[in-house]
Amino acid sequence: MRLLFAEDDRQLRASITRGLREAAYTVDQAATGTQALALAADGSYDALILDVLLPGKDGIAVCRTLRERGNQLPILMLTALDGVDQRIAGLDAGADDYLTKPFDFGELLARLRALTRRRGDDPPPRLVVGDLVIDTLRHTARRGVRDIPLTATEFAFVVYMARNAGRVVSRADLLAHVWGDTRATFSNILDVYASRLRHKLDDGETEALFSTVRGSGFLLEAPIPGKPAKSPSAARTKSAVATAPQKPSAPRAPRAPRAPRAARATRGKRRPE
Repeated sequence: MRLLFAEDDRQLRASITRGLREAAYTVDQAATGTQALALAADGSYDALILDVLLPGKDGIAVCRTLRERGNQLPILMLTALDGVDQRIAGLDAGADDYLTKPFDFGELLARLRALTRRRGDDPPPRLVVGDLVIDTLRHTARRGVRDIPLTATEFAFVVYMARNAGRVVSRADLLAHVWGDTRATFSNILDVYASRLRHKLDDGETEALFSTVRGSGFLLEAPIPGKPAKSPSAARTKSAVATAPQKPSAPRAPRAPRAPRAARATRGKRRPE
């Protein structure tokens, strides 16, 4: 899930961004209201965390401008001002929710889940693809009886694939939603993570769930009943056999030299007495 976080306090912005990324969110940052407006125009964010006291355009002005442009991005406003009038102004400008500083980080996560759930963007607590079970609340994954240890980025990757199970997910789509990269800057990193995820999900299993669709993207799907599945280990063994160096054949014995033409002409004739 991709978030835009607008906050002018550099230390607070860095701290909250780090926590959000550890919670498997992709986060872009803005330090001013003008920058927040420019980034929000991209239209690819799932929610905006917006501080009220931003330099330039303040948070309320940013919120109002977005709504006037028809942008229905869910907005959670943050403020150090505890006045009721301030909260009313933010909500009237189009904010969906309000959180007063200082706040508990767990409450921030809960409010984000509530915001995205209203739009239908929040993943369900449990995602199942074949025998792969993903707990989106505890950030755990299990295949059969085997626990799968995942980093925050790997977890975001597999959650996005599971939410789109059964269809090919393009590289551009993954880069935008998992890395927040719309310019394919991290294209090579995507291949590294895809390889890691494939090994963690499918190594030691008789059926593969994760696959690369050459030229299109990646696919996570449950095995189809009745369709013979190719074992990942068998596929690797077959590939290894195909690429293994062949033993050199035994050298052929050298041919006997041909007899001179004159000798061939007299061969079989009886020598005169």
